[in-house]
Amino acid sequence: MSADMYVARDDSIATIVLNRPEKRNAISYEGWLELRRLATELAGDDSVRVVVLRGADEKSFSAGADIKDFDRFRTNSEQAKVYQAAFDAAVDAIEALPVPTICHIKGFCIGGGCELTLAADMRIAADNGRFAIPAARLGIVVGHHEISRLVRLIGPGNSSYILLSGRTIDAPEAFRIGLVTKVVPLGESDSYVEELAREIADLAPLSHRVHKQILRRIVDDPSPAGLTTEETALPFVNFDSEDFQEGRRAFFERRKPRFSGR
Repeated sequence: MSADMYVARDDSIATIVLNRPEKRNAISYEGWLELRRLATELAGDDSVRVVVLRGADEKSFSAGADIKDFDRFRTNSEQAKVYQAAFDAAVDAIEALPVPTICHIKGFCIGGGCELTLAADMRIAADNGRFAIPAARLGIVVGHHEISRLVRLIGPGNSSYILLSGRTIDAPEAFRIGLVTKVVPLGESDSYVEELAREIADLAPLSHRVHKQILRRIVDDPSPAGLTTEETALPFVNFDSEDFQEGRRAFFERRKPRFSGR
């Protein structure tokens, strides 16, 4: 386990903590490799129902890529391709997690840190959140995958504003344009995210898994005309599961269901 990034477990909730507060939780090249490893490990753990990502302190979620890596990995295009591959693999691994994912954002959420949050299902921001993708201030270019996620989330106009101005926006503005899911007071954000994660973890994991599959398909192609036979069957597969039978029994018995994920 890296001291710069670790997983904290609370029952079925796994929290990936970005732990470099002295660097505003900036992520190094090795950090992106570690993030991919952790996400892959959590994806294979059936006991995990929700994954939360957060910074170690209240001042920063992440300031993005560690600027010191520019000298080691980003001095020319060939080096930059290697770095980008590590970054893409980490963010793709977060997006591919089969369980619901929540980014808990406090303070600065800049550059690659902001791009990382785009891969999560939900982004809960404390009211001290600050967001920017200032690539143009460094003379670098954000990749196709990251801009695609940004445009899908906030549209081309707002994406152009974020990328071309390089400006930092506050949490209420981020909420207004759809960059974050909800804004809560800083002092309440821990309890809000904990309660949200627990509520989600108590729901049927098979439903979450299939909903995520359908959501990805619709985001990629909203038209139902090209659905494969397997995709057409997705809304019905859970009817043959133990979780559906448990949910049905619990409803009629007026009790809380105990889902097993089978």
